[in-house]
Amino acid sequence: MTSTDALVRVATGHGVSTLTLDSPHNRNALSTPLMTELLAGLAAAVADDAVRVIVLDHTGPVFCSGADLTETAAAYASGTVPAGMLGDVLAALRECPKPVLAKVAGPARAGGLGLIAAADLAVCAAGATFAFTEVRIGVIPAVISAAVLPRLHSRAAAELYLTGDIFDGRRAAEIGLVTAAVPADELDDAVRRYRDSLVRGAPAALAGVKALLRRPVATDLRAELAELTALSTRYFRSADGVEGVAAFREKRPPRWVAELDGGE
Repeated sequence: MTSTDALVRVATGHGVSTLTLDSPHNRNALSTPLMTELLAGLAAAVADDAVRVIVLDHTGPVFCSGADLTETAAAYASGTVPAGMLGDVLAALRECPKPVLAKVAGPARAGGLGLIAAADLAVCAAGATFAFTEVRIGVIPAVISAAVLPRLHSRAAAELYLTGDIFDGRRAAEIGLVTAAVPADELDDAVRRYRDSLVRGAPAALAGVKALLRRPVATDLRAELAELTALSTRYFRSADGVEGVAAFREKRPPRWVAELDGGE
């Protein structure tokens, strides 16, 4: 597939890799080819030491319409359903050691909400719409629940899962699905602010914070505090920790910021 035929376009610069869903003819549906390319783009961004942050963007008016139902219907003939790869995509987003920021300028449905929830941060246009439409076609939002349910308030999850009703960006922010909802004409600036803040974090520390956020709730508080104290000490004694403290005291940018500010 040539670059012009790509369903996920990749652009990298100044510490940011932008992965753009580019299948507007089917509203960026989660087809097997699109998910394959998205996984490849994520893997390449993780492997590239110059990349600090990953931005998930889209072309066309729709962020993602969910599963490719045309592909799903065709798969019935062989007795399979192409849902397994979505789990791989959500795991790759959640386990990615680099921050993932989703930019949502338009509607998202079903599996598309899984992509948003799996990202670390998500900013949407206030007028963007969302819906868990699965029950209305006789299925349930099973796979995406691993990413979605930890984000949503439980009452909102029950309401929106069971009704399949449409809700807007401001409601999405209120219930925890997205980080922020802003007017459409402010979306680019809001994404830029988050992106510019993220790239100023030390790469190893950003990965460490992501791992910290995934820790299960402790049942033994003192044991948890002892483990976290050891973890904190390890980071303070790391090369980045020593450099960061020195830079703060000397009122200069730390090495990882100076490197980024000096290049494109």
